[in-house]
Amino acid sequence: MKQLTNALLTAAWISLAAHGGEKLRVVTTATDLAAIARYIGGERAEVSSIATGREDPHHIAAKPSYMLAAHNADLWIRVGMELEIGYEPPILEGARNPKILPGSPGHLDASLGALRLEVPTQRIDRSMGDLHPEGNPHYLLDPLNGRIVAKAIAARMARLRPADADYFAERLKAFQEDLDERMFGKALVKELGGANLWVLLLRGRLEASLRQPGRSKLGGWLGLMRPLRGRKLITYHRSWSYFVHRFGLTVAMEVEPKPGIPPTPARLTELISRIKAERIRVLLQAPHYSRKAGEMLARETGIRIVVAAMFPGGEPQVKDYFDVFDNLTGKLEKAFRD
Repeated sequence: MKQLTNALLTAAWISLAAHGGEKLRVVTTATDLAAIARYIGGERAEVSSIATGREDPHHIAAKPSYMLAAHNADLWIRVGMELEIGYEPPILEGARNPKILPGSPGHLDASLGALRLEVPTQRIDRSMGDLHPEGNPHYLLDPLNGRIVAKAIAARMARLRPADADYFAERLKAFQEDLDERMFGKALVKELGGANLWVLLLRGRLEASLRQPGRSKLGGWLGLMRPLRGRKLITYHRSWSYFVHRFGLTVAMEVEPKPGIPPTPARLTELISRIKAERIRVLLQAPHYSRKAGEMLARETGIRIVVAAMFPGGEPQVKDYFDVFDNLTGKLEKAFRD
């Protein structure tokens, strides 16, 4: 730890000499991206987000204050997959900052290396609801994508600030180690290594490895959620696909009949029947969606409503990227257990 601290201090001193103390100015479209960029950038980056984490990310207005922030940015990071299609173009146009336009080194589409779900295999149109032609854009609700995106952000920061490359690399290593320990538990990561554990998980060999004599127990988020694998729940919007895929849950239905379309009385009747017939115990939704439909379903069926932030800032206790999963896994484990 002392050697890491000394290395970071040395890298910071070199960077200060090279850039006169000027920090890399980063603007992201979402707070989860900002949280990751803030971790990687450390004291060598100044990071802000267009969104606050409390609003629906599909419906953000292009305010003049956002254009001003983008005007002064060295690096613009977007979620991509057309999530920002309604507001990013006018913000970038109004910013008058060629450094951060698409195709420039100062523009990073964080989705490019991410593992994607729900990529349409047929032509889509507005009659099908709020679908995205490049797949579901809420990919950062899979911690593995957080790991992938952090690497992309570190690489882009290093490209823009070559003198800080070693610093950003050390910050990336710390981020990945922190995320891996939170995902699998510190003891198991120490035994097998975080990268190896991800490989075992992706290849379906983690369970066999855990059965070996003397192996540490699975901890972290995955250990907490392990007893819930296969359990059914209902979600309000198609927000949680990556999370349930990674942790082995099953979404029986969404409250919305189509993505972005409010539930109709017929839809609510259908949900009530399904909840009762399959004894579904949990409805999961983000704070920015109305609770009216969920409260009606709760009265009729006794289903538990779990409101959990998708993004840092979505709830007071959710301040960074890791908090999103601490909060979400804790609430779900409690809801299924009670």
